[in-house]
Amino acid sequence: MVRKDRVVRPRSIGVSSLRKGPFYTVASVELGNTTTKCVLVSTNLKTAEIYEIEKEIRMTRDVRPPRSDEKIFGRTLFGVDLTRESVSELVSDTLTTTLERARLDKDRDLHFVVRSTGVTASFASPVDVGTIVQALADGCLNAGIPPRKMTASISAENLPPDIQEFTWLKKVYFDGAVASSLPPSNTEIVANEMEGELVSAGLKGAAKSTDIDFRNPVMTMDFGTTLAGRITDDGFPYAKTVGSFAGLAGAIPDALARGSGLVDEQTGCVLDIPSSNRPQRLEIDSNWEEQAHNIIRVSKVSKSENRFGTVPVDARAAEESGTVLIGVDAGINGSGLDELAQLGRIISDAGGPDLLLAVIDVIQARIVQRILKLIESEGLIHENTSLGLTGRAIISGQKPTIITENLHLMDGTLWTSKHDVLFVDDGLALGAAVAARCMNSMGTTKNPMGGRRGDKCVMAERMKMQKSSRK
Repeated sequence: MVRKDRVVRPRSIGVSSLRKGPFYTVASVELGNTTTKCVLVSTNLKTAEIYEIEKEIRMTRDVRPPRSDEKIFGRTLFGVDLTRESVSELVSDTLTTTLERARLDKDRDLHFVVRSTGVTASFASPVDVGTIVQALADGCLNAGIPPRKMTASISAENLPPDIQEFTWLKKVYFDGAVASSLPPSNTEIVANEMEGELVSAGLKGAAKSTDIDFRNPVMTMDFGTTLAGRITDDGFPYAKTVGSFAGLAGAIPDALARGSGLVDEQTGCVLDIPSSNRPQRLEIDSNWEEQAHNIIRVSKVSKSENRFGTVPVDARAAEESGTVLIGVDAGINGSGLDELAQLGRIISDAGGPDLLLAVIDVIQARIVQRILKLIESEGLIHENTSLGLTGRAIISGQKPTIITENLHLMDGTLWTSKHDVLFVDDGLALGAAVAARCMNSMGTTKNPMGGRRGDKCVMAERMKMQKSSRK
């Protein structure tokens, strides 16, 4: 099933409405390689529908330069230096601006803040990402967010009185499962593992405003600058993560854009290309697509690799966890990005920005097809698996239409003839809203987000399982 408008975008809601109903409001703060965002979202605790209040988007490349007395702890994929202090300032200003513009009182109206990052390329291992998470926490604290609004509550009494009736903390506790999916047993498989968790949860949350039952088993992908996402099985009450993604996503079209002459050659990205009213389809030279895909690598990550697409990975830990790790790269750890830039110049010279964007749409859609083929060959697709896609490099342009109309299983069957596909804007931010509710056990049995597709709510089974584990 596919929505006619292809991309699900959360409906908006004003602060005045929040104060009239049972809403749980969360700020999602994300430091990405290309953009730094703060998105305010709120969930109706009766219907599980998620609404967007306000958002602020900054270009990460505009973070202030390091000062002489500051230690550079990492860089974005495009080489922008980051210090704990500079990241803290950027995050604090972005969060404060969003709250002020929404006229939202952080003490009265804001219940929780979730932090995440996709800036992982310059770290030595998945474990090292903790430093940048600390910098994000500093920024939130500097914006006046108390620590209790960034950690899970251990009892209902720690929650605001007006929402205590919606928590199940008196009967269950948070055991690490978000939207009834367990992370890999070794969560240090991929440096941006938390992104994969949030994206999967966000797609499940977004589906509550559609007629799609987007519950386990699911396959989720976030095409930000880097790739994130998960594949789950149909376990009950909790599904296991049987697949995980790593590597490059938006960095591939960004490379094509940087070589085109249409954006800055060092820090430019597709977002910098002026939008146009181009026709839905343009005739493109199929040789360009083939050239690009001869550079792009889509494969299972081998045990000998500790990076894939510049992102730190631990393939041995993945194998021990029973998780298939799938990566997307350009050459070896981004070595083919310069070749893509050269191809971008050829395409741009031949037809300008409209043609370049049209070719990018086709290239990105084919990456999804290559990923799907690999996943199917690994036996990870169930008869009721749903596919969810989010991120700037997959929901823009004509990509949703091309994917919907051309994505096939290995036997030639069109994906949408047997499986659902869901395209979602701001999936990671919606995931922050879902994760915050899960951490505080604020699910709804009448509109469950967890469990299997078409099945009952997991709450009763969860209570039984946790009671047994206590014994």
